Amino acid sequence: MSAIRHNWTKDEIQSIYNKPLLPLVLEAANVHSQNHVFGEVQISSLLSIKTGGCSEDCAYCPQAARYNTGVEVQALMKTSEVVKAAEAAKAGGASRFCMGAAWREVRDNRDFDRVIEMVKAVNTLDMEVCCTLGMITDSQAERLAEAGLYAYNHNVDTSEEHYSEVITTRTYDDRLNTLSNVRKAGISVCSGGIIGLGEKDEDRIGMLLTLANLPAHPESVPINTLVPVAGTPLAENNKVPFDQLVRMIATARIVMPKASVRLSAGRLELSVSEQAMCFMAGANSIFAGDKLLTTPNPEFNSDMEMFTLLGLTPKAAFADPTPRSLRTELQNEPA
Repeated sequence: MSAIRHNWTKDEIQSIYNKPLLPLVLEAANVHSQNHVFGEVQISSLLSIKTGGCSEDCAYCPQAARYNTGVEVQALMKTSEVVKAAEAAKAGGASRFCMGAAWREVRDNRDFDRVIEMVKAVNTLDMEVCCTLGMITDSQAERLAEAGLYAYNHNVDTSEEHYSEVITTRTYDDRLNTLSNVRKAGISVCSGGIIGLGEKDEDRIGMLLTLANLPAHPESVPINTLVPVAGTPLAENNKVPFDQLVRMIATARIVMPKASVRLSAGRLELSVSEQAMCFMAGANSIFAGDKLLTTPNPEFNSDMEMFTLLGLTPKAAFADPTPRSLRTELQNEPA
């Protein structure tokens, strides 16, 4: 069984990342089979509950108000509409339902009260409920936990060194502070990043180093590939070569053995055989449904066909430790 470490060095992760591809995938597959049920993949669904008009300047994001991307600003959805979408996602096979709002940060107002209502309502469907709402304080994280939130997504996006080339309206430490607030509240942490932002290999390694050396590894690590959107500063970026995506997944699996490695944005561009390679390399979660917030994504039916072809099994909700037990686990960890 692979040891869980929080003291990785950049050189160690770099040596893993740079291994010949097939030996790297084989090592990652072995680590995966030691820590997870091989062939079991969680299906998640992501809904934009408040779209567009964000004040941030994330260079990849079509929801930034300052970019002309054709995304129309939409107000916060009604709870009944969100529940209907969650029911459809569950019927399609999803065991986790994530709600995303294009906010820089959560504010203590009526909109946040409505999000709390949504969390409580979706909780009744026996699905893992996740939110991605921007930066949150410790008290806001506590409110979400009390409402029954299972997971909170807040990606670090890239390395600390490359971060200011992509985003200037909040700092890397802002992101890490939100992750700390989520963890303290006993909510499962979902944090990963995006490749294809103009970064170097050392930035990808730096991103994994940040996540792998947190006091507790994120329970979920999304690996996204950039989906270039016209109107954003990164619209002309080149497509990420497939082997680089596999390297990221395999390296994440090796340095964070217990985490769910999520094959996220950009999956629509992958063939079934390429996705199979990602699963071999340690990916054990996907997002399904026709959209990831505002970008295209494979639909449930096509994913079910892939699961049948590859012999994959959907992972049930709540198969991992509960949010409150995570808090106890962290408090009992040796300093």
